[in-house]
Amino acid sequence: MKVDFGKTAQDYRQHRAGFPEAFFARAAAMGVGLASQQMLDIGTGTGSLARGFALRGAQVTGLDPAAPLLEQARSMDAQADVQIAYHEGKAEALPFGEGSFDVVSAGQCWHWFDRAKAAQEAFRVLRRGGIMAIAHFDWVPLSGNVVEATEQLILQHNPSWQGAGGTGIHATHFADLAQAGFVELESFSFDVPVSYSHEAWRGLIRASAGVAASLSPAAVAVFDQELAALLARDFHDDPLCIPHRVSMVYARKY
Repeated sequence: MKVDFGKTAQDYRQHRAGFPEAFFARAAAMGVGLASQQMLDIGTGTGSLARGFALRGAQVTGLDPAAPLLEQARSMDAQADVQIAYHEGKAEALPFGEGSFDVVSAGQCWHWFDRAKAAQEAFRVLRRGGIMAIAHFDWVPLSGNVVEATEQLILQHNPSWQGAGGTGIHATHFADLAQAGFVELESFSFDVPVSYSHEAWRGLIRASAGVAASLSPAAVAVFDQELAALLARDFHDDPLCIPHRVSMVYARKY
């Protein structure tokens, strides 16, 4: 399935919730995102993770292959009064020298990379003792909930989408980092509810890989109409309460 998140930039910016405050507190307790750290956020998108760390005093560089997402990131940074240096590029071929950063982070994007190459590149640009952190903030489908129903509708319109049925726990990341030479692997996870109006949920889903990032505009419009009808018929609460799971796998370079 060919995916282009540049086509979703406006919805991505407007409707996708950023990582919650509790994530940054837990990450800091693990040595990630501390004031004065030199950080690289790969697959940065609209800069959600990068901006969260920058607001806490880290010196952050963001990298993403989608220029429209980086344009949105710069605009959002200006509103938040933070400075982040953005580069257009790929995680598998980082345009930085060896030992350039204290931390490399990846938020909600690791599965889009050639994971072995991305891990090797992260290892290369980290300083000795540096940390690699892979974070996720995933909606959680449960039997009968709106997430499950929405995922089934996406599959009806886009059978090649492979994002359904996730648990928010990403065990393969441990092997990715260990095989690249990282040590001291650890992780944490916790659940949080996130409120979405019907309109915001539709916007979030339009911005997802299975919808606007991979379907034609006409197909997206048909899908969106069907999702609106589904919500009105079967899920009357507005706002909706969407269960999410926050997780991070992190490891150190020695």
